[in-house]
Amino acid sequence: MKLIVGLGNPGKEFIGTRHNVGFMLIDFYLGNVTFKEKMNGLYYEKIINGEKIIFLKPVTYMNNSGISVKSYVDYYHIEKENILIIQDDLDLMLGKYKIKYISSSGGHNGIKSIINYLGTDHLPRLKIGIGHDKTLDTKDYVLSNFTNAEKQILNSVFSYGKDIIDSFIENGIDRVMNIYNKK
Repeated sequence: MKLIVGLGNPGKEFIGTRHNVGFMLIDFYLGNVTFKEKMNGLYYEKIINGEKIIFLKPVTYMNNSGISVKSYVDYYHIEKENILIIQDDLDLMLGKYKIKYISSSGGHNGIKSIINYLGTDHLPRLKIGIGHDKTLDTKDYVLSNFTNAEKQILNSVFSYGKDIIDSFIENGIDRVMNIYNKK
């Protein structure tokens, strides 16, 4: 069993914001599906290659993402290496991505919460670059919407993201890092 976690904030006012790229990639990957809600998260279960995969969008708001993630990890007895967390990253340019396994939060409050609740920074992560406009306050920037031109760039990253999720499900984090961090 694997858990694919897209980070973001719930609510219509956050749809399409930079901080919600985790939610956006999950939606891109799954297409038009109906999520169910339990344990502070919107989830969708799918069998892929004979394995149950849970896609999760925590609804605890970004800074408390660990509450929902820990609930699913504990309830389903999911090993840490079988979790893929999809997050935005200010330090990566828009259009770039990076896959990490052992890494600090880098100041990302959603990741800080997950590390705190799970007690480890040994967590597979797909970091999607959102760039950083340093003329704006960080909070204002991450909660701003993408421009139409930026959305085009993001869609190409999401195509890679879809492949990365498929590869993670089939091969695990080490193989994914070997393949996709070289591109």
